[in-house]
Amino acid sequence: MEISPTELPGLCVIHPRIFEDARGSFVKTYHAPTFQAAGLQFEPREEFFSFSRRHVIRGMHFQLPPHTQARLVACLAGRILDVVVDLRQRQPTFRRVFSRELTATGHEMVFIPEGFAHGFLALEENTLVYYVANRPHSPSHDAGISYDSFGFDWPVKNPVLSERDQKFPALREFQSPF
Repeated sequence: MEISPTELPGLCVIHPRIFEDARGSFVKTYHAPTFQAAGLQFEPREEFFSFSRRHVIRGMHFQLPPHTQARLVACLAGRILDVVVDLRQRQPTFRRVFSRELTATGHEMVFIPEGFAHGFLALEENTLVYYVANRPHSPSHDAGISYDSFGFDWPVKNPVLSERDQKFPALREFQSPF
């Protein structure tokens, strides 16, 4: 497993080792000693997945203190454009955006530390996204910002959004507690 830092401190792209043979492939998605050696403090506490149709945007989600979440995100079927915004006011990268296409065949994952908003655009039908979080979901601390409020050029004209995601405030209206 190789962990590559990005220009946003703490945000990393994970390149798992793929074992292939005549039966297919085997992918290790998490290895505590490797994460620790890279300085990533992450203990999985909750796992979930979503199926999405093409042109669905899910996001931009995060949890507020004291129930913040770090997440490990992978695309297990289809393709996504994964998008992350730094909400940490004390970082020089505050409000900066990172994006990367994740695919089922590429096996890359993104590690998102606490203090970031996360979302994605499903680029194919029946896209399956898998998430691992370091804290359980807390509905009363669940929050988000509007997907179109931080200057990112999404490659879709009429995305499909949940009613909840349509009501999120713009980034400029959000007072970050991070």
